[in-house]
Amino acid sequence: MADPILRVEDVDLGYGPLTVVFGATLEVGPGELVGLVGGNGSGKSTMLRAISGMIAPKRGRIIFSGQEIGKVQPHQMARRGLAHVPMGRQLFPNMTVDENLMLGAYLPEAREAREENLAKVRTLFPDLVRYGSTPAAALSGGQQQMIAIARALMLGPKMLIMDEPSLGLSPLFVKEVMAAIRRVAESGMPILLVEQNVKQVLTVSDRLYVLENGRLVLDGPSSELQGHPMIRKAYLGL
Repeated sequence: MADPILRVEDVDLGYGPLTVVFGATLEVGPGELVGLVGGNGSGKSTMLRAISGMIAPKRGRIIFSGQEIGKVQPHQMARRGLAHVPMGRQLFPNMTVDENLMLGAYLPEAREAREENLAKVRTLFPDLVRYGSTPAAALSGGQQQMIAIARALMLGPKMLIMDEPSLGLSPLFVKEVMAAIRRVAESGMPILLVEQNVKQVLTVSDRLYVLENGRLVLDGPSSELQGHPMIRKAYLGL
């Protein structure tokens, strides 16, 4: 088996004296779409902050692309090939779709490959091509989320991490965005998808981790976990 692009090894995470994630271990392999799910306050955002370099582990290691990153800063993580799709999209609403996309190619290496990456993005998100000169604010929430994902891909990353991409979207747009995320994964891009919408994540992810009260309580192939009693009762309401 190929080495994982991301491995989190037995980490404790928190802020100052407060620990909010305890002994967590997870990994994302090449080309995998891995879901990390849990309710509010479960520690999902803290896990993303640690992977992005915003906070350092209190204990354990985080390894990205074969190198330990515990003390690497967020801008350095971007240079190493990690792209973060933030919660709430964080677009520039008065700028056009194309202008927002170009902001993703801010590193020198990404600027050199800008036209190549733009062609890939337009293949993955064909609907965005006709809205290139349209202000981002004029598009639907689902379309704006696709712009945020496409902007991250303009970096030419080795991996994407996504924070609650379904937040605030209607059920129809949630399905469209999840289908788009699956297309990105099938292009070969490893993805860690952090979500509360367990039902949708189960339909698109290869594997799933469940985080509760700062502890990983369940993990395995998504196809197998769909029928797990805890998933059915606590997250699917069955």
